[in-house]
Amino acid sequence: MKEIKRYLITSALPYANGPLHIGHLTGAYLPADIFVRMLRLTGKEVLWVCGSDEYGAAIAVKARKESTTPRAIVDQFHEELRKGFEYMNIAFDIYHRTTAPIHYETSQDFFRELYRKGEFTEQESEQYYDAEVNQFLADRFIKGTCPVCKNPNAYGDQCERCGSTLSPNDLIDPISTLSGSKPIKKLTKHWYLPLNNHQEWLKEWIETGKLDGVEHHYADEWKQHVLGQCKSWLDHGLEPRSMTRDLDWGIDVPQEIPGSAGKKLYVWMDAPIGYISATKEWCNANQEDWKKYWMDDETALLHFIGKDNIVFHCLIFPAILKTHGGFNLPINVPANQFMNLEGDKVSTSRNWAVWINDFAEANPDKIDVMRYYLIKNMPEQRDSEFLWKGYQEANNNELVNNLANFFNRVVVLINKYYGGTLPAFNPDKGFVGTEDPDFDSFHEVEMLNIFDRVQDMNQSIREFRMRDALKSMMDLSSTGNAILQANEPWKKEKTDPESVKVVLNFCAQLSAALSYAVRPFMPVTSDKMRTALGLPLLHDKNEMNEMLDALSEGELLLKEGHKIGEPMHLFTRVDDAWTAAQKDKLEKSKALNTPPPVSSVPLKPEITIDDFAKIDLRVGTILTADKVAKADKLLKLTVDLGFEKRTIVSGIAKYFDPSNLPGQRVVVVANLAPRAMKGIESNGMILLSENIDGTLYFAIPPAGAENGSIVK
Repeated sequence: MKEIKRYLITSALPYANGPLHIGHLTGAYLPADIFVRMLRLTGKEVLWVCGSDEYGAAIAVKARKESTTPRAIVDQFHEELRKGFEYMNIAFDIYHRTTAPIHYETSQDFFRELYRKGEFTEQESEQYYDAEVNQFLADRFIKGTCPVCKNPNAYGDQCERCGSTLSPNDLIDPISTLSGSKPIKKLTKHWYLPLNNHQEWLKEWIETGKLDGVEHHYADEWKQHVLGQCKSWLDHGLEPRSMTRDLDWGIDVPQEIPGSAGKKLYVWMDAPIGYISATKEWCNANQEDWKKYWMDDETALLHFIGKDNIVFHCLIFPAILKTHGGFNLPINVPANQFMNLEGDKVSTSRNWAVWINDFAEANPDKIDVMRYYLIKNMPEQRDSEFLWKGYQEANNNELVNNLANFFNRVVVLINKYYGGTLPAFNPDKGFVGTEDPDFDSFHEVEMLNIFDRVQDMNQSIREFRMRDALKSMMDLSSTGNAILQANEPWKKEKTDPESVKVVLNFCAQLSAALSYAVRPFMPVTSDKMRTALGLPLLHDKNEMNEMLDALSEGELLLKEGHKIGEPMHLFTRVDDAWTAAQKDKLEKSKALNTPPPVSSVPLKPEITIDDFAKIDLRVGTILTADKVAKADKLLKLTVDLGFEKRTIVSGIAKYFDPSNLPGQRVVVVANLAPRAMKGIESNGMILLSENIDGTLYFAIPPAGAENGSIVK
């Protein structure tokens, strides 16, 4: 790899059809903010771009539902998103939008170049069409019954109840959301990017880090779940992907291209190009050349995203960039996983979310606490959980009792004993808590200990381990508290004033270092600390590097005679009543948006006893369970019915771990006509119950019922 001269950081463009919630922050924005602040504080050249993703079918659907225009929708939510990021002190260099003219032009230019080079294939296919409104239907304009959980309101791209990824052809009894009518299939032509032609180099690039035989990045530094998802797609074989859609809302396919009328760019063709257009916009405003960020191989490109966008940023967008030619590819895509909320998945449709704008406007004094708790529980390697009780405990036990307690005691005692002026001290006098018994010199040991810990923190951030970095920062505070407790300056000030000067001077130096270390995580708290210490505020411009240089030389961060400010509360305690109110608000909002209970779902048409008698239900035991190749939803089961063993294919892979199923007792529809599924003949069906949220449970026969016995 070539030496990195500058960094270009991108965060996934949030979709402009709803406000920010905590899951968004922990995926693509808060980790990037920490990373970028660390880079700036250590003197690195960095540009961080983001913006609202304002095209796509979901926005058109929302506009139609609300009897307004797509433009009105994106104007509203672009502003809400921008305010949400501002509330949380997410410090982009530019927050752009894809409806900007420069993005329209840049996206069309990309399409033109790929078309000119003959990189697209033109394909005709049958797609759903609403004859009543004379329009082809995007995936989000189609609803039907989910084949996995039987949700009757699944969309053509996803079931929001069970989370299954779908295509319109998967839906049972699809209807058009535009007219409510049953759509027909009709031929249409689109331009496809043949990803299969890029299979070989993408596989080498992902798995080894090499691009055209030259080392491009260190593959072993990528997160395992990122590599795993990419390898899964590559192992199954990449297929051509359509880069255009039949839509009213979107970026037009350039009109000079034959057959372009009514065609728009696919959202995953235009949205990532938003990173480039945002860079151009910022560079135009700052008299810089945008190409140095995208086409200079001494620039490191990193994409911060959530796990649902991995394939697009690691396979599809790199293929678009390399096909165009001349553009850098990312050296890392540190995708985070999902944050759940109080034991349930965050759901915008059910209003099960902590909305950032609502929280910030009601609690402007708790912004840094929210940042702290989200970082502490950041889903870096696996899904994590947000609990209001956990928020309260982190605030009270860690921020109030640890960080604020240490810092406030130092400021109070220096004001009390020395009138707020840092006293002179004997640099060779040690104190209880010095880590190296052979060197008790304040200069030689303790300042270097701070240096090492801040360096460890920064290294964790460089490796995208924000939770570890946060812990390193808090360990500095814990060290300070331990030193105060071990030396008890409030007891020794009259009996051993010289040792008290050493202890409080060191704790003041540690507090000053903390004001730097806190900055990437809690910038407002850093400002408060520096004000109380009588220091200038940080502006993320190499200040940490200067501080580390001083520490490495054993220099003091606060000189003798330095005047500090007055004590102030960094954080305030959160009581049980406040925490209960947050949970109550969450539950009430969910109740207003929760579908009716299962008991209120209408019954199916009446049948006779003779109809029921035709069904042969038998008790069985699952012997083996295996995933079906190239089918995310299917498991192949071997079931012992007593008189024979049967193969049954069941669409339950998203709900049950196959390794846990052998030995599971079940009820089987034994006289169901055989059906071929993915080339496997299925002979029967397993009975399950389903909650309104899609959760499945086996219908379990009573103890003592033998395999093969009849269920009546």
